[in-house]
Amino acid sequence: MLNYIDLLVAFVIALFSTLLLTFPVRKLAIKLNIVDLPNYRKIHTEVTPRFGGLAIFMGSMLGLLYLFPSNPHMLAIVSGAFVIVLTGTLDDRYDIRPSIKLTGQFIAASFLVSSGLIIEQITLPFFGKIELGFISVLVTVFWVIGITNAINLIDGLDGLATGVSTIALLSILTMAIIDSQIIVVYLATVLIGANLGFLYHNYYPAKIYMGDTGSNFLGYMIAVISMLGLFKNVAFLSFLIPIIILAVPIFDTIFAIIRRMRNKESIMMADNKHVHYQLLKIGLSHRMTVLIMYGFSALFGALAILFSLAPLKLTIIIALFIFILIHIFAEMAGLVLDGQRPIVNFVIRFVKRRKKKEE
Repeated sequence: MLNYIDLLVAFVIALFSTLLLTFPVRKLAIKLNIVDLPNYRKIHTEVTPRFGGLAIFMGSMLGLLYLFPSNPHMLAIVSGAFVIVLTGTLDDRYDIRPSIKLTGQFIAASFLVSSGLIIEQITLPFFGKIELGFISVLVTVFWVIGITNAINLIDGLDGLATGVSTIALLSILTMAIIDSQIIVVYLATVLIGANLGFLYHNYYPAKIYMGDTGSNFLGYMIAVISMLGLFKNVAFLSFLIPIIILAVPIFDTIFAIIRRMRNKESIMMADNKHVHYQLLKIGLSHRMTVLIMYGFSALFGALAILFSLAPLKLTIIIALFIFILIHIFAEMAGLVLDGQRPIVNFVIRFVKRRKKKEE
């Protein structure tokens, strides 16, 4: 039974803890030289601290400590979170090799697997519930590492990863409340609170970035929460629900991999061609770009909730709308018709015409 007073208290604890802890964390980052330097592929022009994820982690843990949830996987989840935060901290300070980062993420995922938190089944049309069997461990590790890195890759503009992950968590929270999944509600609530506390410092123009410490922690926790809740659903095509909710970071990552493979580049090589950078290139402001990405995240989140509740015929219509959104997203990434953007350009022209008429 959910106690909404306790949830509110935990939310407030996480929010204000993170809000206040970010001040000393920022000073610590400057003292330890954990800063983000401007370069050719980055937007900011000033040296900016990038250790804010530590405040998000501590705020979340304080909120969780108040709720003190009882779950057989909780020790493994928290242990994995510590490993993820430690790995992110080392990367923020020393820019460690990708192989070392992947090792830390693999260790965190192995804690979950050893505790029995595994993606054991998916539900497909015509086939029903399919047990994954011996590949369930591989699927679980791939999911945790994949989502962890997807949130990390989208952390390219002020407030972007913070906002996108918050919107995804709000969608998950809504579905968890509907399904009375208490542990998911607890975790999502404290993470949303911590994110909003940090967003005060991180929204454009940002005073501090979350760094790999924060993006890896949020990605890891979102992966964990989806395994605790969304993958436990045995409804029609339920395995698509977490993918729809996280469509913005997932497809941004997929498009980045496709783009780098086309250009015969290493898929691990950082660049400035992600969707949010493409929006900046077509002339949108920093703030407008972030708001558009928020809008896409909110749309996908709402569609995921509808998808989970709708009858079969309606899910087909929703799926079609999702496909159109993904196509638009691909256009923005420059992957359609050799970089052409027919739908995006049509929308831009339509908006400009409306503005002229209003003037």
